Amino acid sequence: MDLDLRKLRYFVAVADRLHFGRAADELHIAQPALSRQIRALEHDLGAPLFTRDSHGVTLTDAGRQLLNDAGPLLASAHAVRRRVSVAARGSRRLVVGFRSGIPVIPAARAFEARHPDVIVDVQRMEWDDQALMLLDGRVDVGYVRLPIDETGLRLTPLYTEPLMVVLPAGHRLAGKKELTEADLAGEPLVWHADPSTQPTRRPHPDSGLRVRGVEEKLEHVAAGRGISFVGRSETVFYSRPDISYVPIPDLAPEQVCLAVAASRTSPVVDDFFTAAQETAEITAECGNYDLWQPGSGAVSKHD
Repeated sequence: MDLDLRKLRYFVAVADRLHFGRAADELHIAQPALSRQIRALEHDLGAPLFTRDSHGVTLTDAGRQLLNDAGPLLASAHAVRRRVSVAARGSRRLVVGFRSGIPVIPAARAFEARHPDVIVDVQRMEWDDQALMLLDGRVDVGYVRLPIDETGLRLTPLYTEPLMVVLPAGHRLAGKKELTEADLAGEPLVWHADPSTQPTRRPHPDSGLRVRGVEEKLEHVAAGRGISFVGRSETVFYSRPDISYVPIPDLAPEQVCLAVAASRTSPVVDDFFTAAQETAEITAECGNYDLWQPGSGAVSKHD
């Protein structure tokens, strides 16, 4: 039995809203038609996906599992359509995603020397869309920072990068040679994700601010709304007088990886992986990273 992607999209719409009427409006179809499609999908899979009662609509265990698997599957289908469309136009293009502070040019130049007929484009990614951009084909290969939802992705470690604490310029600890986690106890945190993902072992009060990119993060820190953490290379790209970066050696370093959709098979993408690994030391020096050593977890300093 082949899984019908249209029915799967309908299922996701209902699962996201837990309301057939609102999902039907969003999909621009009649509610009875949507209900029939969901029943047909349940029949195809041999399992109920929703529980419908007087209290509303809830997902069954099978429904929750399908929802977990549906995102990467739909994104992969979208990526296939995107690549076919590009190929039909006769263009050869590789889109490389990157996070702030990560230099792409060394690998791109090495790759272009082998593939002069392929245009390399770059696309900035933020923490909350780096996985999706790889899965849905907007980006062919990407330099990502952990943590990331690895579902449907293949990751290759490239660098570890020391973390720095970001402080307002007038903060009592600004300008110190280095700090410890204990020095920062009680400081409110400006963070780009759930506070549970923060890099410190000591919890910080939640500032209540959620930011997407490093620029937003630095604006809030400069305004005195809390402290934050960035990779060392980001301090090179974002130097400004109203904030202070201080090393904090007892924090675990940040991991930078090269990522691609696990379903993606392409000699061109494989060649970019090779170029990225071959130029890892050059890129590490450009970005002031520590070069990752496979197997041992050791790093070579490039200070």
